[in-house]
Amino acid sequence: MTSHELFSLDRLRHEIARYFSIVNPVEAGITKIEFEGPRIVLYTRNPEVFSNRDQIAKDLVTLIKKRIAIRPDDSIRSQKEVVEAKIKESIKGVQSLLFNDLIGEVIVELAPTIRPPPDELVKKLSAETGWVIRVEMQPPMQTKTVQKANSIIYGYPEERLQALRRIGEKVFRNQVFETKDAVVTILGSGMQVGRSAILIQTSESKVLLDCGFSPGGTKNLEMIPRFDVMENLISELDAVVVTHAHLDHMGMVPYLFKYDYRGPVYCTEPTLPLMLMQQLDFINVAGKEGIFAPYTERDIKTAVQHTVTLNYGVVTNITPDIRITFYNAGHILGSAIVHIHIGEGFHNIIYTGDFKFENSRTLDAAVYKFPRAETLIMESTYGATPVQFTREESEKLLASYIKQTIERGGKALIPVPAVGRAQEIMLVLNHLFSSGMIPEVPVFLDGLVVEATAIHTAFPSYLGKEIGGRIEELGNIFMSEYFTAVKSQQQREEILNMEDPLIIMATSGMLEGGPILSYLREFASDDRNMLIFVSYQVEGTLGRKLLKGVREFPVIDESGKTEIVNVKLEVNKVDGFSGHSSRQQLLSYLRAFKPKPRKLILVHGEPEAVMSLAKGASKILPGTRIYAPQNLESITLESRS
Repeated sequence: MTSHELFSLDRLRHEIARYFSIVNPVEAGITKIEFEGPRIVLYTRNPEVFSNRDQIAKDLVTLIKKRIAIRPDDSIRSQKEVVEAKIKESIKGVQSLLFNDLIGEVIVELAPTIRPPPDELVKKLSAETGWVIRVEMQPPMQTKTVQKANSIIYGYPEERLQALRRIGEKVFRNQVFETKDAVVTILGSGMQVGRSAILIQTSESKVLLDCGFSPGGTKNLEMIPRFDVMENLISELDAVVVTHAHLDHMGMVPYLFKYDYRGPVYCTEPTLPLMLMQQLDFINVAGKEGIFAPYTERDIKTAVQHTVTLNYGVVTNITPDIRITFYNAGHILGSAIVHIHIGEGFHNIIYTGDFKFENSRTLDAAVYKFPRAETLIMESTYGATPVQFTREESEKLLASYIKQTIERGGKALIPVPAVGRAQEIMLVLNHLFSSGMIPEVPVFLDGLVVEATAIHTAFPSYLGKEIGGRIEELGNIFMSEYFTAVKSQQQREEILNMEDPLIIMATSGMLEGGPILSYLREFASDDRNMLIFVSYQVEGTLGRKLLKGVREFPVIDESGKTEIVNVKLEVNKVDGFSGHSSRQQLLSYLRAFKPKPRKLILVHGEPEAVMSLAKGASKILPGTRIYAPQNLESITLESRS
């Protein structure tokens, strides 16, 4: 135990003793105090304290301004056989029970068709058994990734607990230096779309906002964040904050663990399995294509062990002088805008990550009101691109493209990112079919689309209000009778040989790998077919090249030889479905944003987009200093006073 920890625990014990002697005069029975990630955990042998743990924890949070959890000492826990019998007797539809002896918690998994038990019943069972009981619903669609994530976290409880305690020591160490300065350094996403990585430094802390990969890069120096410019940066990092599960924002997180980073990764609940799914696919695709992957599955698992999930709106200390809060970003499931509070009122940063300032079929619009904000770091992807169509008009445009293709006997290919756009387009296609706007033809889903959709059904509270409450229907809402999942190479071959019109949705969204290339290679030479882009195409990707008019591209066949594919099919794009805000929405966000920022830092956009947005922003925020940094540039932040 370090001297910092001893000092902190002594102070904590004093505050706890004061609480139980003055505010709530009962025998606390505290047997040990642990740091577990960003929380302080108290173990008690007093059943009364354990039964009233929620209220006591709230009181202590108010007193010491830290996140608190209260758990049962093993002396007051019932035998597991007794607990299991009581739970199964009292709660219907129990599918499995997972006991964690180290922390006195049992996870109860229920069938998706069963209504969850009342909170009062769960609290009563906890009080009777002396175990923390957590009820979770199985999603309407089976998801292997959520199961894998749970097996990594819960299957190795000692390793997980050790990781959380190491994180806790970082979070709750004594603050050595007074916070008098802060610097923002752009390690990626400066004047480019991709490899988002922004370093926040104070005299006390180093925190990395996102850690992404550049899909358009051709060399390592172009693909990964510029960690090379700071000696010992990875080992000195205190925390990594991931805004959402797209590779250009989290694809290089396991790379940090490859080089012995052992600090926390903070993200929302859905981001964890979505991140795991795509990172595993990333190295799998690299292996199949004979490319050296930047990390291994072991590095990914280590990253998961060190990941701490946070709900929207929960204020959390991540270093002695920095705390964060997540808010809905409206981009993809679980995407977050991050409020970074530095020092005791020294400076507040809002980092949007990728965001959508408009309701979609799957998500609500991004949050724009915050308690405090001196600096806004905002994405600029579509900063120079006004979208000509509303969401409804975009749906009609997509319908017209698909209808044209079907009527001339062709096939519509829709490349999609597995997370976000895929689910949005699935809901749109369901609507177009049911309303008769397009003829009914088979729709084949290939790549990670189905698994990502299953993960969406596992986290209904993160979906938009329009569909999030329809938990029992979620599987049917997404996976209607129109859709068929492609589960094998043989099935894929059968689709490639079909002559009738059909629709194919497949990854990847920028044509940089994945099954979509098999379909494009086969169907590119027929001018009856159509390629329809529904998401952003990064400069340097095959998708961007085709949009610019390139009509041939090389592929490597099964024998390893390079083959040139001639493109005769029609190529179109529908901008209104993007998970990014359009130029109009970016400017509207700046008008609505409260409070008005002193500094605006524009990132995640190509030069034309950033400079165009900066010009527009200057008219909306006349008193705000606007920055358009290149990678490796730094910006100093002053005190808000």
